[in-house]
Amino acid sequence: MRNNIFAVIICSLCALSLSPGQTLDLRQVLDLSGRWKFELGDNAEWSQYEFDDSRWDNIRVPSPWEEQGYPGYDGYAWYRKHFSVRSRFHDKPLYLKLGHIDDAGEIFLNGKMIGYDGIFPPNFYSAYGIDFRCPVPQDYLFDDRDNVIAVRVYDYKQAGGLTHGSVGFYQSMNSPEPDLDLSGQWKFKVGDNKAWAESSFDDSRWQLLKVPLLWDVQGYKDYDGYAWYRMKFKLPQDLVGRRLILLMGKIDDYDQTYVNGQLIGTTGDMKHRIGADGYTKDYQQLRAYTIPASLLLPDKENTIAVRVLDVWMHGGIYEGPIGLIQKSHYTYPRQRPNSFWDALRNFLE
Repeated sequence: MRNNIFAVIICSLCALSLSPGQTLDLRQVLDLSGRWKFELGDNAEWSQYEFDDSRWDNIRVPSPWEEQGYPGYDGYAWYRKHFSVRSRFHDKPLYLKLGHIDDAGEIFLNGKMIGYDGIFPPNFYSAYGIDFRCPVPQDYLFDDRDNVIAVRVYDYKQAGGLTHGSVGFYQSMNSPEPDLDLSGQWKFKVGDNKAWAESSFDDSRWQLLKVPLLWDVQGYKDYDGYAWYRMKFKLPQDLVGRRLILLMGKIDDYDQTYVNGQLIGTTGDMKHRIGADGYTKDYQQLRAYTIPASLLLPDKENTIAVRVLDVWMHGGIYEGPIGLIQKSHYTYPRQRPNSFWDALRNFLE
């Protein structure tokens, strides 16, 4: 009987484990469907937080604009939505969903671009069949005042706009939670040089980029090719000697990841050619690499270097989680020291 009980418990633990490719469990925390501000045409000023859209028309989202008084219209248009948030949004990873954008779109939050889908003319590429979702940098949100989403849309033909699907903010309920969060400002440089993997390399003149967030929305919209990220950190005392995994989120498209100059993991073939014919679905893979215990320096700075190859469209470290996590915490989500899971795992081992 005792063995049967433990067998059931072990099966339950395995069911809770999070595989690197597991689909996110997203829960809506703010519904943004309904009335949005809308205007035909194209003006870069319409992305700005301070822009006065009070004279714009109202339109229902999601729904094609052709069904709301704009029959036969193809071309550029903008949507804007004002909303407020509460601080509880900051406790878990946050995502914005806008359903299907027909045909191409750029998305701005409080004046800062956070995502895009499809390609605008002259090199037009339609994304009408894609259900749009992008991570939201939580420090872009205002807790104490109005927030604004602005969406630039280009429609080539037939139905246009934010046509259908779920629209709102969502939180991830099953992402691994790093014991040491390394998201934030990383050093960044386009190009490719194997010397950039070394911990001794001087990256003081490199640009700072936010991680996780597409490099496209941080000044490199049209860049495809190689680039490197670097981050230095000190290991907290409570993680010294632990079995650690480096979480690097999702990277578009391929990566080689180094710690203190040593390659610890890679995803995809870094020899892919640039262009749409080099595109694969490796960008959807969550990166999680074991760090050899002997590699980390307990009382000095450690260096993470990530070589990235983007072959087409979006590029960079675009989705979290980013950081170090103990192996036991990665295997059993939401586990923390002195928890029931710790006691049970130690007993079974």
